[in-house]
Amino acid sequence: MVAKNGSTGLAFAAVTTLFFAWGFITSMLDPLVASVKGIFTLSDFEAQLSAFAFFIAYGVTSLPAAALLARLSSVRTILIALAMMIAGCLTMLLAANAAIYPVVLAGLFILASGITILQVAANPLAAALGAPERSHLRLTLSQTFNSVGTFIGPIIGASLFLKDLEVKPGVEVTDAVRDAALAGIDRAYFWIAGMIAALLVFFYLSRSALNAAQPPVENAAAQPGALATLGDALSSRWAVFGSLAIFLYVGAEVSIGTQMALFLNSNAVWGQSEAAWSFPAISWLFSNDGVPGISLEEAGKFTALYWGGAMIGRAVGSALLARFDAARLLAIFTVTAALMCLYVMAVGGVSAGFVALAIGLFNSIMFPVIFTLTLERSSASQEATSGLLCTAIVGGAFIPLLAGAVSGASSYATSFIVPALCYGALTLFAVLAGRAAAQRTVAAGAGGH
Repeated sequence: MVAKNGSTGLAFAAVTTLFFAWGFITSMLDPLVASVKGIFTLSDFEAQLSAFAFFIAYGVTSLPAAALLARLSSVRTILIALAMMIAGCLTMLLAANAAIYPVVLAGLFILASGITILQVAANPLAAALGAPERSHLRLTLSQTFNSVGTFIGPIIGASLFLKDLEVKPGVEVTDAVRDAALAGIDRAYFWIAGMIAALLVFFYLSRSALNAAQPPVENAAAQPGALATLGDALSSRWAVFGSLAIFLYVGAEVSIGTQMALFLNSNAVWGQSEAAWSFPAISWLFSNDGVPGISLEEAGKFTALYWGGAMIGRAVGSALLARFDAARLLAIFTVTAALMCLYVMAVGGVSAGFVALAIGLFNSIMFPVIFTLTLERSSASQEATSGLLCTAIVGGAFIPLLAGAVSGASSYATSFIVPALCYGALTLFAVLAGRAAAQRTVAAGAGGH
């Protein structure tokens, strides 16, 4: 029994590493968007195609991933996902060495497709590895490591992708700087591929113990197909409404994150100011390069504070949710985030940089609360509703494109009107959810994307 418990504990640690890995990889997209803009001389819209290539995978892969999991064990599905992620990393290596932007987009799509399959399989496996009464604790712990990954990703990514790179108008990117940025992309995804390969080997060698620890797979023939599941979800007004809310939330979150480095680096915000270093968290966490103003590399590292705010806000929000109505708290958070976006757009300047970074605090509870409010009110099955909600993460593909088009036509501050409108719509969702009766009780525990 001790050996079995020890084996289960080791397996859970490995699964938790998966949560960290996909959070880390996803948040590295933020400095990557700024990097490819300079490397390939792209417009803001064209640079945001990187976010599109990554998040469109959720729309393409989520339902097939659920069908794959229904027919295979969690471990076999995870092995397939890890193999796809390695293929995506290798494609990124090819893109960095050949300096071809469309190949970067292909690599990001393959990598994100693997991550999507991984999320579908790893969530239930993390809940199953141990005593049933502690399943929510294990899932919450795994999601915490996911948040740690999203905090660290921009710091590592900015150090590798944005060294000496600038993309302000009139600044020319030299061949040496471009080559260094491409070499940074090459190194990052080489080591990520190695980490994923090590996890793949571990899961393959531990497949028997992992299969014994998880619940048995139900009869695949009895499982509804992807079209039947989609039809069930679309039959519920609340499943559709909640999916639209997830679409808007993820789109708003990603559009802010992927342009944060470019926004902070702009001369209208922190590009020519040292005010950021007066903020204790920044001066404690990051080193000043000694050059007046905030460089693109420094701005890319500061993006970690946006995701770190979400990590801290999730802990605070969990405590608040234990005492206050979820729909009402969601309305307060979405209104606050919308007002902060409007402040950035209308006031601008140095203070707008601090306000923009702080939006992450209010993003914190939105995904899990929207998820659970929708599951409680949906007349469709929980499986069908959950599948449609996960598919709606594809909002991270489309809304950043709109934000990029606005920033390219006007300014980075003006582009905050896009997430402001998204948060305004989410406030309407929260109000209507507060007025609608729940049809079922759902335990909190929906994770982030």
